[in-house]
Amino acid sequence: MTHTVKQLDMEAAHISNVFGQFDCYVKKMERAFGVTIIDRDGSVRVSGDSVSADMAIAVLKELHALSKRGNQIQEQNVDYAIAMSMEHNNDVLLEMDSELICHTVSGKPVKPKTLGQKSYVDAIRDKMIVFGLGPAGTGKTYLAMAMAITAFKNNEVERIILTRPAIEAGEKLGFLPGDLQSKVDPYLRPLYDALYQIMGAESFQKNMEKGLIEVAPLAYMRGRTLDNAYIILDEAQNTTPAQMKMFLTRIGFGSKVVITGDASQKDLAPGMPSGLDVAVKVLAKLDDIAFCELTSKDVVRHPLVQKIVKAYEEFEAKQEQAAKRARTASASDKKSRDTKTTQRSRRV
Repeated sequence: MTHTVKQLDMEAAHISNVFGQFDCYVKKMERAFGVTIIDRDGSVRVSGDSVSADMAIAVLKELHALSKRGNQIQEQNVDYAIAMSMEHNNDVLLEMDSELICHTVSGKPVKPKTLGQKSYVDAIRDKMIVFGLGPAGTGKTYLAMAMAITAFKNNEVERIILTRPAIEAGEKLGFLPGDLQSKVDPYLRPLYDALYQIMGAESFQKNMEKGLIEVAPLAYMRGRTLDNAYIILDEAQNTTPAQMKMFLTRIGFGSKVVITGDASQKDLAPGMPSGLDVAVKVLAKLDDIAFCELTSKDVVRHPLVQKIVKAYEEFEAKQEQAAKRARTASASDKKSRDTKTTQRSRRV
């Protein structure tokens, strides 16, 4: 490939945003594409082989356009733009940037940040029941919460109901002090965190006192019919099949349901089947139910989280392959022993 120099004019006001602190974003692009990027008074020059230079220029253009729209460029934006460019899928960030869900109480816009998140948000808009499946940090609960609050503010539903199974994450905490609400609050804290950030503590408390927002353990759902509500079941991998069936049969008219979970983070007793796994198999062919699978590419927390998730995925895949080989070898040995036993019996 021929060595070439590409040039891009960029306003000085946006260069620091696109380049990052101490040029950290540019250095990341240089390592990814094997190019050299230099700024000369608003004229950004990219030198390298022709294909790599074109890819780097495409990423810079996209980040520049994103910055011109008033966005603060983050490391996740840069990583995702680079990954999409490697797949020859440019301008994805600009497409998603136009899809505003709502603003947080501090004025920060809430938008999907990856193609997986965009598909998830689109499914929530279009379907009555949506399963959001994926690892930690993919925005499953946060985006569902943002969609629920937006629908509530637009009077599309009368109330929001948030629930999750009250199961400790690998630790036995014992008896907790206080009244019933105080006992279950620690299990529901992640839901409160998202509500406070998007809606604000004062607005949340006001609507909760009116009964318009309810945060409760899954056990409280039995015997109820939930009409005209936006219902979110979080940590669904920790439900039993009976609990999942109970929850799904609570849904009434005018309601929308989002069920989130990560099959790799079950806290159920060993050997106990997950209600989420069973539901995926049982409901796969039903209309008006969508299953959105998010992956490590959709992780929007610190970039290290994405690497951790990917490392665990690879490790678990290797373990599964090893177990499969062991089962195959065991079956082969059994068949061989059975054949030898049969042959001896015939000789006798």
